[in-house]
Amino acid sequence: MTSPTPFARIASIIGGAVVMAAAVGAFVLTGAPTARAQVAAKVESQTRPNFGILLDPPARSYRNRGSSHRRYDYGRHRPDWRPGYPGGYPRGEEVVLVDCGGNPGTGAVEDAVRRVRPGGTLVIRSRGGACVGWLNIDKPLTIIGEGGFDPRDWGRNPAPTLIAPDGLPCMTVAQGVRVEIRDMMFASPHAGDAACIVGYGAEIVMNRVGFRHAGDEAAIYVDGGLLDIRNAVIDAQTVAPAIVADGAVLTAWEMTITGAQSGLELIPGAGQTSRIASTTLKGTGAPNAFGPRSIGVVVRSARDYGRVEIENTAIVGYVEGVAVEGASVQIHNSRIGRSDKGVVLYNGELRLADSRIRATTVGVAAASGHAVVVNNVFAGVREVIYREARATVEASGNRVWSQHVCRPQFRDRYRGRYEPYWRPGDGWTCEINAYPRDWWDDEDGILGLPYQDDGYQPDGYGDYQDGQGWYDRDGRYVPDSRYRGDDRWSRGGGMWGR
Repeated sequence: MTSPTPFARIASIIGGAVVMAAAVGAFVLTGAPTARAQVAAKVESQTRPNFGILLDPPARSYRNRGSSHRRYDYGRHRPDWRPGYPGGYPRGEEVVLVDCGGNPGTGAVEDAVRRVRPGGTLVIRSRGGACVGWLNIDKPLTIIGEGGFDPRDWGRNPAPTLIAPDGLPCMTVAQGVRVEIRDMMFASPHAGDAACIVGYGAEIVMNRVGFRHAGDEAAIYVDGGLLDIRNAVIDAQTVAPAIVADGAVLTAWEMTITGAQSGLELIPGAGQTSRIASTTLKGTGAPNAFGPRSIGVVVRSARDYGRVEIENTAIVGYVEGVAVEGASVQIHNSRIGRSDKGVVLYNGELRLADSRIRATTVGVAAASGHAVVVNNVFAGVREVIYREARATVEASGNRVWSQHVCRPQFRDRYRGRYEPYWRPGDGWTCEINAYPRDWWDDEDGILGLPYQDDGYQPDGYGDYQDGQGWYDRDGRYVPDSRYRGDDRWSRGGGMWGR
């Protein structure tokens, strides 16, 4: 007979152990008396704290914590609270479309901002009416108006896409956040002390946008960071500047500002150069004694010496076209019109070149600093360039149309017959012909004003240029058709009469 295998031996041993355990259990159940705990011990065991658990609590997962509180599961009620949850913050939705229908207080647009993931896109539809709300942007995203915006058709554009609540801004952007805005129209009709767009150390990039702002503050206020605005129209009914960029880098292209008593206030910081190009600033024509100074572009000083470039820009309807207060400013191929003072250099550096300045008092006034004024056109001025002792001015190649500074002097040419002549100024010469009408259309004509010729011509100067007549010592024109050309300076004069 063969011996059993090891596996058979193990099975037989386990089976015997099971039979013995069953017998012992039957004996305990049938023979032992029933054990009853004392009531006091039972209560004490239930109320005594477990100091071991308190000192070293078990680490339970979210799933265990949620299953132990089945009456209110926060994860199911607000699934977007968990980082990384599909469709929630911070991942959120890639594209969110909102149509508020003009219902204020619903919070629809604010909730839509919360739902967009960082770097996502918020599309605002205004078919049912503009959204009313305050966009508080704390993550990078893109905001697009579905209806589009054409700045060239400003008068016939639809209703605003977003309206700010009374006394609140349209949008605020947190520090370090980049937001891009396209095809949007903002309105803040009762802004009070709030600006429509506010950014602190943020990057705000706007293209094809419009603003209708009425309040005591600027329509756009940025403190540090970057503001890039293109193809924009800003109607700001305020005594403050329409845009204030304090320590921020400003880039403006194809922008129009109307309504504000002042256009732009820049405090450039170190780093990139702020640039304003192909822009139109229309002032209100407020007098110098009304409220704050009316300035088209004011560049103020800061701890860091900044730089601003203005090119192909029209600035009309302000008491001071451009005011420089401690920075480096370059103005090229631009137009300043309907002003009391064209460009004022209080301190800093100024380069004004290839531009046209129309002012009633002075073209360029330099109180301190250094100015270079070359190849410009001045019109209507009583003084072309004014310089105080602390300022240095380099001027050359400038032309002037003015009935005040371009009056001729007369010198005796032949026996009591006088000819007019104009002495050149310090870096400028007078023009005798009429001021070009197409230039006027690009300057004061923008405000709808009728044409006005600032050029000065003595009486009969047209006939005089054709070779007829001359002038007496008091500048009165003496017509004479007998002697023409150079003959008038050699025949018929003196004591023998004509």
